[in-house]
Amino acid sequence: MTAPPASSNDLVGQALDLAARTGFSQSCRPEHGELLRLLARGVGPGVIGETGTGCGAGLAWLLSGADPAARLVSIERDPERCKDAAELFRAEPAVRVLHGDWRDLLADGPFDLLVLDGGGQGKGAEPPLDPAEWLRPGGLIAMDDFTPATSWPPLYEGRVDEPRRYWLDHPDLRATEVRVTPDAATVLATYLPGLRAPR
Repeated sequence: MTAPPASSNDLVGQALDLAARTGFSQSCRPEHGELLRLLARGVGPGVIGETGTGCGAGLAWLLSGADPAARLVSIERDPERCKDAAELFRAEPAVRVLHGDWRDLLADGPFDLLVLDGGGQGKGAEPPLDPAEWLRPGGLIAMDDFTPATSWPPLYEGRVDEPRRYWLDHPDLRATEVRVTPDAATVLATYLPGLRAPR
């Protein structure tokens, strides 16, 4: 087994330091980061995408598990955060940090692993992305910042959590929810075209 780049573990701490210095409070939790590292390891020499670079903590976790031949692309809409994160990863040839809307990341797909942290989940007013457009067959989507479900359908603030239900019920996905802490969950969804029942 090939070890990850030596600098990638240090990059998590550097990204968190950058977030603290700039007042960015939305870096991924360490528990979710550990999951991202494991998921990245499963990609092999594939393509990993991320919406919402932030200060680069999630991207650093991904890099820490990624195969040396993998390609990682992350996009950030805030120009200053994008510039800072790109500088953080300047010595990592496998990593590109782009500035733009999350939809612009599609040009670098299809993805073997896609982490939705800054758009595409369907939270808020935006519709969720179509996995058939973004993923290779067998590709995986990971989304954090869910509260653990205790019923079906899943609820959030007393109402049906439609974004989460979209992923868990999608006919082309095999999806599940994983608790990473007692109060936080990640949704994982594998794209398997052909699951849809024939008409």
